[in-house]
Amino acid sequence: METVTTSNSSIVTSDSTTISNTAATSSSAPAVTVVELKRYSLVPPKWQEFVRAAGMSECREVSLSLAHAFAADDYAQYLVNTEDSEDEKTAVGSGGGDSRGVMSSGTIMTPEAKWKLHVDIMTYAVAMHCLNGLVTTIGPEYDSVALWLPPGHDLDSWWVLFRSGAWRLYYQLSIEGRKRYFDEVVPLLHDTKAQVLGERDHDAWYLVYLGTKPSSQGRGYAGKLLKDVMQRADAENRPMYLESSSLANNSYYQKFGFETKRDIFLKRGRDPVRLSIMVREPNASGMTPSSTRKDPVAEGSNVGTLFAAAAAPLTTTTTTTSNTLLGSTRAKFPTVGSHHHHGLLAHGHYHVGLGVGGKKLM
Repeated sequence: METVTTSNSSIVTSDSTTISNTAATSSSAPAVTVVELKRYSLVPPKWQEFVRAAGMSECREVSLSLAHAFAADDYAQYLVNTEDSEDEKTAVGSGGGDSRGVMSSGTIMTPEAKWKLHVDIMTYAVAMHCLNGLVTTIGPEYDSVALWLPPGHDLDSWWVLFRSGAWRLYYQLSIEGRKRYFDEVVPLLHDTKAQVLGERDHDAWYLVYLGTKPSSQGRGYAGKLLKDVMQRADAENRPMYLESSSLANNSYYQKFGFETKRDIFLKRGRDPVRLSIMVREPNASGMTPSSTRKDPVAEGSNVGTLFAAAAAPLTTTTTTTSNTLLGSTRAKFPTVGSHHHHGLLAHGHYHVGLGVGGKKLM
């Protein structure tokens, strides 16, 4: 008994000594300060606030941004959500694609196939504008994008058609999709623009697409892209033109001096799609950069320098067009726009639009 007691006492004493030594060691240790170093990012800092021109090497990123911006847009869905008649399905068959890997008419498209077609349409539009138009963007991840056709430019040449890949569109659309696009959208947009602008049809800045990714909306990006070209259009004394597929966007554009001239409707679908034709006259009164909602043009953003580098080369060439034939069918490809407009190729300025100008997302 005594031995056990002595042993227990020894253990207790030993434990007490250990705790005491540990406490002494802790109190005498030097204090350690953790400093979190700011990590360097390869994303150019200016991309956050300044408008920049995008080129062909950035086509994929720009196209995906526009695709997300217009994913729920009525006009974009009008081109993709098409159903062929039973007769057309029987005549063509129900294959899942041809040797080129594109959709055959009569195929019931899955949501994944519709998304791919939507992205392809945007990709063709962006590529065509990179080749003979102007593509501007802002944000570290191409958060907002605008596609423009400067005065005197079109997308009609064979070189633009094939270099952009837009020739594939005819084969990718269903029979009903082709009718909507080539027989309804293209002539309606072309004729309306000529009627509204008259002699100034070839002398206006055409906003084909303007869109902001849903995750980046509310930061004033769209306003900066608009004002970038507004300043140049005012300096050149030229009007600006767009088609808006959203009534909410109409009021937004009115703040920048745009006026609604008329409404047109696409009627081949289950529900008509309204497009509002809007024009901004040179130096039109509207919201000034300093009063725009979260939209001030960043101080030091040199609009003149941007356009001297990106747009000046465009004005040195003019494109003449001839009737473009794909097989036995004349193809008119539109210029794509997210906040406005619709097309991939303008045939002799016969704008064939895939996007709808003035369309979308702030």
